[in-house]
Amino acid sequence: MLQAIYKIRHYLEKRGFYVSSRLADRLGMRAKSVRLFFIYVSFATMGIGFAIYLTIAFLLKLKDLVFTKRTSVFDL
Repeated sequence: MLQAIYKIRHYLEKRGFYVSSRLADRLGMRAKSVRLFFIYVSFATMGIGFAIYLTIAFLLKLKDLVFTKRTSVFDL
């Protein structure tokens, strides 16, 4: 059972949206603090924090798709 939890955790950390770490880098905080904030907000507001997290993840993914870094003009 414990190994299954570690596998799920590893999968989410490897293929996650990186919302917490990107937001923490932007704010100059630790990612752990941002994750705890989302957890506490989710419990306090009955799931609205999770909806906010998914909205931010969607917006960051959309931003990454629109503003990709190209090394030269010929990469278009």
